[in-house]
Amino acid sequence: MKRYEVMYIIRPNLEDGVKATLVEEFNKILNDFNSENLKVVEWGNKELAYEISDCKKGYYVVIDVEASNDAITELDRVMKIRENVLRHIVVARDEK
Repeated sequence: MKRYEVMYIIRPNLEDGVKATLVEEFNKILNDFNSENLKVVEWGNKELAYEISDCKKGYYVVIDVEASNDAITELDRVMKIRENVLRHIVVARDEK
């Protein structure tokens, strides 16, 4: 397993329950693939550098996790099809 950092931005105008459900869904995908050392940090609403889909703000979430390639591939696939995710990025981190 490799260490990854995943950052995604959710639409800011969603209700808190919908945001929490989305975060839980993504965490469940990682847990279903037996990922380890899952750390989720919700930064909250922040100003975007530029407007995305008529949104000037976004709800930022950062995940630090040790996961398999299959887990990251599935997470990436699901994030791409969710309309409430404005942007996401997955970065493999060094083991140092």
